[in-house]
Amino acid sequence: MPRSSRSPGDPGALLEDVANNRRPRRIAQRGQNTSRMAEDPSSNMTWVTCLAFFLRTRAQRVLFDKCRWKLLCQKLLEKTGMVFLCAFGFWMFSIHIPSKMTVWQDSSITTTMQSLRLYQEKVRCLSKEIQDLRGHVNLLVAKLQEMEAMSNEQKMAHKIMKMIQGDYIEKPDFALKSTGASVDFEHTSATYNHNKAHSYWNWIKLWNYAQPPDVILEPNVTPGNCWAFEGDHGHVTIRLAQKIYPSSLTLQHIPKTISLSGSLDTALKDFVVYGMESSPREEVFLGAFQFQPENTIQMFPLQNQPARAFSAVKVKITSNWGNPGFTCLYRVRVHGSVAPPKEQPHENPYPEKD
Repeated sequence: MPRSSRSPGDPGALLEDVANNRRPRRIAQRGQNTSRMAEDPSSNMTWVTCLAFFLRTRAQRVLFDKCRWKLLCQKLLEKTGMVFLCAFGFWMFSIHIPSKMTVWQDSSITTTMQSLRLYQEKVRCLSKEIQDLRGHVNLLVAKLQEMEAMSNEQKMAHKIMKMIQGDYIEKPDFALKSTGASVDFEHTSATYNHNKAHSYWNWIKLWNYAQPPDVILEPNVTPGNCWAFEGDHGHVTIRLAQKIYPSSLTLQHIPKTISLSGSLDTALKDFVVYGMESSPREEVFLGAFQFQPENTIQMFPLQNQPARAFSAVKVKITSNWGNPGFTCLYRVRVHGSVAPPKEQPHENPYPEKD
């Protein structure tokens, strides 16, 4: 085997041999060198050479032992440092971490207690609000019950008003003022003038409370809201909302139960109905009838229904039920159709198949 370029006495070579664990190889080499020197007769070893060899060997051993102890000390120091670091870390962990954990536990407990207190306060506030809401709900239920009772009374009153006003007659009224009908004042009797119907100040007449003739074209049938004319003879001419073929006429009067006088002697009794054209002024007899005041609302089918349309209707009253001073007329309705009554709808040119 080739030898190293360094001399045997070099400390660096010795350290390198120790690090590389080459001791057996060195021993073998020394043995080979000794045997060679013994076999070579020409080499005469002196005592100086032996001493140098001995000293070199001892120095190598000392250096070897020194390096070994140095390595052992280094390893020992490394292990001791690791142990010291572990002990120091454990000490730090045992001292500081438990205190921090206790602080964390205390903070968590305090935050939990605070949150519980907040929730308790919220629950108390919500319970109070729920109680208040229950009180409001009870008040609303009581008010609703009262309103329901009032609505039942209103329904009954509305039904009574329907019976009074005759709204159960489901026919179009062409003499209704709100649809365009009006009274021809030139061909209508004068309104009854009474001192109780006037307002005076120092014997000066200020206002006349007597209702005009067109009040009979409105649905408000209440005591006193009527058209009165003097005596028991009078007439009124009604311009219809549009030109129609009249078929029937309805008269309405207040019932005896709500009359202030307690009697119905001012109600009309006998009357005649005429159909009229605007130009020329022609009157066509449509029927003669008698009104019975016991029935507050009565419908009279026309006795004569000519095949022609009229734009106005005249009601001529010839008597009343006993009042010599004046006669009251509350409401007049005129029914009919825009199309001729005998006109039939066109048949379908394409009848449905069975």
